[in-house]
Amino acid sequence: MEGRRFGGPPKGLILEAKPHNLKGTVKRLWKYFGNERKILILMFLLSILETAIGLAVPFGLGRAVDAISLTKESVNFSLLGIIIFLLLAALVTDALITFIQSWLVAGVSQRIVRSFRSSLFSKLQKLPIAFFDKSTHGDLMSRLTNDIDNVSITISQSTVQLIGGFMMVLGSLVMMLFLSPFLTLAAVATLPLSFLMTRLIAARTAPLYKKQQAELGMLDGHLEETISGLRVIKAFNHEDEVIAQFEALNQRLLAVGLKAQIWSGYLFPLMNIINNLTIAIVALTGGLLAIDGAITVGVITSFIGYSRQFSRPLSEFANIFNTLQSAAAGAERVFDIIDEKEEERDVRAARELSNPKGDVVFENVSFYYREDVPVIRDVSFEVKSGSSIAIVGPTGAGKTTIVNLLARFYDVTAGRILIDGTDIREYSRDSLRKCFGIVLQETYLFSGTIKDNIKYGNPAATDEEVVKAAQIANAHRFISRMPDGYDTVLSESGSNLSQGQKQLLAIARAVLVNPSILILDEATSSVDTRTEFNIQKAMLNIMRGRTSFIIAHRLSTIRDADTIIVIDNGEIAERGNHESLLQQKGVYYRLYFSQLTKA
Repeated sequence: MEGRRFGGPPKGLILEAKPHNLKGTVKRLWKYFGNERKILILMFLLSILETAIGLAVPFGLGRAVDAISLTKESVNFSLLGIIIFLLLAALVTDALITFIQSWLVAGVSQRIVRSFRSSLFSKLQKLPIAFFDKSTHGDLMSRLTNDIDNVSITISQSTVQLIGGFMMVLGSLVMMLFLSPFLTLAAVATLPLSFLMTRLIAARTAPLYKKQQAELGMLDGHLEETISGLRVIKAFNHEDEVIAQFEALNQRLLAVGLKAQIWSGYLFPLMNIINNLTIAIVALTGGLLAIDGAITVGVITSFIGYSRQFSRPLSEFANIFNTLQSAAAGAERVFDIIDEKEEERDVRAARELSNPKGDVVFENVSFYYREDVPVIRDVSFEVKSGSSIAIVGPTGAGKTTIVNLLARFYDVTAGRILIDGTDIREYSRDSLRKCFGIVLQETYLFSGTIKDNIKYGNPAATDEEVVKAAQIANAHRFISRMPDGYDTVLSESGSNLSQGQKQLLAIARAVLVNPSILILDEATSSVDTRTEFNIQKAMLNIMRGRTSFIIAHRLSTIRDADTIIVIDNGEIAERGNHESLLQQKGVYYRLYFSQLTKA
């Protein structure tokens, strides 16, 4: 296999993320609330009730103040007692409503985030291999976890505040107008200043939060790469360099995160100052009106309460807006993936490839990642059903790209590939890929038992079929020596197995699929000479009657192939069998004898 990735594009080919905006992101997030309409309506009704209680409290306090007459010796204790009782009942009811709302919003936020995360994960399954070639695993993990968790926290903390705050602002404004239109003008005089502060700070925090999420993704990518390659790091004594790289990334995240938090931290104190200024203006204006007898002290008391209730949600809105910037930055990164172009859909009336014979034809096939960088050019060859073809050549020549195109991990730029006389683009992808058994150089095993991994491509297989496949792949002996045999649980990526053992399991997995076409991409590169010899014998058995594509650097492993094509600089340089290619004394001859010399 050429390089670390399975036929990926050059590392420089990174697509730019689409730009998004806060309004558009929030609008798209709102669509995920669709299944929560009933709960949202209930929360809205509870918010109306909570707002009514909240509006009654300042009014009751004003009446209580007016019940205490400073010019008379008696106090209306009967009225005062009723008001105090009602206020206590209102406070208890308000606490109960708050509890119910918190319980409801917790469920809403978790279900919405579950749906959001499912949308992203489902999208990842529909994206072409090329997308993953240009994306780091750590950054994708960061979007699935950190970014979505950020959205979850914002929804759970902000939903009730937004609904209740809006109702409270509207209700308080109505009550203030009812009590004193003149005082209301004094109360809203500072609103333009509040909006200006919010706008100025939001303009600073929005790009900072987005950059913070991007830096976090890069840090996660570095962590994933470091943990995966820990043995290599230790082998080359690169611990200090890796720590230095981590510290640099961590410092960049600290710097941008600190700026974002500092700027967002300015907002709440500034809003408090503006709110206190508003109350001072209301108190001063109300005092002057009370001296003239235009209003009572109780009205001033109620009005100050309403003024606080009016300004407090505005401050919370500013804080929510600030938090929303951070959540939107994470959501935008998720939507960047959701907006990625999916793998090309099957053509209309796509045919099902059933009972394939395995005849394969490449007709003038060319493939480009970029128009000026051809990977393979004008490649043509034919493989008859049941025969084997080996593809050899120097690293980077385009060998793996050929089998990538055959399996439709990528589509050809020019020319066509036919299986049983039909262009593979006319088959459905599902039916096409079911006819392949693929063994890659970099074996991947999933969490679960050995049996589960062998059955991955054929879950309905019986235990007897699993054992038979393992025997053909020469894996049965070492599996039988495992603590629980075929039921042995593998650790992450099969790290409790040797590389050779993992490769044998991958071969058994391909055998169990019973494919018409085998693709062996350096399938024996990670095993010792003795194991390789045993696998070669097994391969002769499983390749019999099947069309087989073999990519190999060790030319000794493909001597018995029916046809050998030599790829050089993306073109077919030579073709023939082992003996005829040696007689040509060309590229294959030089590769073969250079390996013998090294051996």
